[in-house]
Amino acid sequence: MLPKNRKPTPPGEILLEEFLMPLDISQVDFVEYLGGSWTQPKLSAIINGKRAITVSIALDLSDTLGTSPEFWINLQNNVNFWEVKRKRKKIKRIPKLRRSRKKIINFNP
Repeated sequence: MLPKNRKPTPPGEILLEEFLMPLDISQVDFVEYLGGSWTQPKLSAIINGKRAITVSIALDLSDTLGTSPEFWINLQNNVNFWEVKRKRKKIKRIPKLRRSRKKIINFNP
């Protein structure tokens, strides 16, 4: 469930405050441990909310930190949903489709 009065906690903030800080591991050391496509700018962008968690990133984090990839994806989805929902309030919403007694058009070819 999304918070109503504030933005959901971004996954990068969770990564930093709930994993890296308690493990007493620096961002540089974490990037070095992960290796592969991980760089300091990539990790920094995630932590600062400038880069989204992708499936690949979620898999890396879950393998390394003993979480599920869904945990990271769900954190990112909550942030994405909250942001789009806020923007959508500012534009005209699509009216709800109503059932009519008139003949319904079949869209199947």
